[in-house]
This record gives sequence, C-alpha cells and structure tokens, in this order.
Amino acid sequence: MKFLVDAQLPRRLCGLLRDAGHDALHTLDLPLGNRTPDTEILDLAANQGRVVVTKDDDFVQSHLISGRPKQLLLVATGNIGNVELEGLLRGNLMTIVEAFRTDDFVELGRTSLTIHG
Repeated sequence: MKFLVDAQLPRRLCGLLRDAGHDALHTLDLPLGNRTPDTEILDLAANQGRVVVTKDDDFVQSHLISGRPKQLLLVATGNIGNVELEGLLRGNLMTIVEAFRTDDFVELGRTSLTIHG
C-alpha cells in the first residue's frame, strides 16, 4: 500500500510503514517540504494512489465533501508522544490495511480504530 504522511506527523512513521513493506512518503520528501499546499498533496495522492495520513481536519472535510483524498487515515489521538503513536500504528496496521481494501476513511484513536465507509 502507498501512504503519504502529512506535515503534522513525524517522518519516522514512514520508516515504520516501509519496514512493514509499504511505500511511504512524508511531506518533507516533497520539493516544498512541509510547506507543500494541501492541493498538491491531494493531487499527488490521487495520481499515485496514496492514502493520506494526517491529523488535519481540513483533509477530513475535503474527503467528506469532494472525495479527495480518495483514502484517508486520520490520526485522532490528540497530543501523543512519537513512541506511543508508533506503537498504536504498528499494533493496528494490519487492520488498517485490510480496511482500505473496501473502505476509504479510517480513524486511529488512542483507544479505538474506527472504520468509516
């Protein structure tokens, strides 16, 4: 699976995703880095078939209103340390990947994983 990790999340999540066999980019890997406009992130995700991984509600609204990005992983943990976040993602990654086979919006919380149709 291909992922695009947004600016508010640590770049090291890409390493975790790559270690699990996925293709992962962080906005820091893009020419404009973390200053990449949301429209460019949406275009890249659409053109390369990437799941946008974000904490940003703007992407949620865009997904719900216009279907962009096509697939969205919302990290809804509030403030959380990187180690704890990595543990949550690692512990739920198989379920997340499986969910994206049929669904387009997954929300990762501290104590739950919600799969939205």
